[in-house]
Amino acid sequence: MADREVGEALARSFLSGLPPEVLARLREDGEVADYPAGTTVYQAGASPRAALVVRGLIRVYMASPEGRQVTVRYARPGDVLGIAVLVGGPANVGVQAVEPSGLFRISPRTLTAPAHRDPRVAWAIAEELNRRLYETLEQTSVNAFGSVRQRVAAHLLDLASTQQHPAGRLAAHVTQQELADAAGSVREVVARVLREWRVAGIVATSADQVVIIDAGRLYAESGGAAGL
Repeated sequence: MADREVGEALARSFLSGLPPEVLARLREDGEVADYPAGTTVYQAGASPRAALVVRGLIRVYMASPEGRQVTVRYARPGDVLGIAVLVGGPANVGVQAVEPSGLFRISPRTLTAPAHRDPRVAWAIAEELNRRLYETLEQTSVNAFGSVRQRVAAHLLDLASTQQHPAGRLAAHVTQQELADAAGSVREVVARVLREWRVAGIVATSADQVVIIDAGRLYAESGGAAGL
């Protein structure tokens, strides 16, 4: 991962607004890490960690005792993971690389120590937590009230991510009828949506499988803002 990529991601993140001395220390203490698609970046209950997304697509999810998963956030380059756990402690969420991804891992003390003595750092963290809250509310709204197109996209990403093996392709083993049932629609509508995505080069389909070719564009179809 090139230093230039890290710099560009930092410039797009809330971290760019930190005092120069804090930002310099953050870059000095941080380390880069690459994750193949399908690998786990963070397990529920693990020690708090923070990381800047440099490239790829990262999903944050919760799992039920029965193993069902629901995505609560997608993170793109320039997004920072783990700010909430630095403040509140370990969270019952997992983090997975949906696409091959690069992260710049941040030493927790690099942010928490200056936040206790510098109100500028504390306020920057508070603003970031506020943005995360509003994005979570927006994602909840899409899940509950989104269009069929949005719900199908979100369900495909969830299902494919749950079934994905490390370094394996992103594919959901599901029929059009099962997709329609999950999205609260009918098979004909879902078939039309999939056909449009197929023509656009977002997915490829077979009788019982949908292969996601462009996860970023499918995420945008789900109501997310691609490229954040």
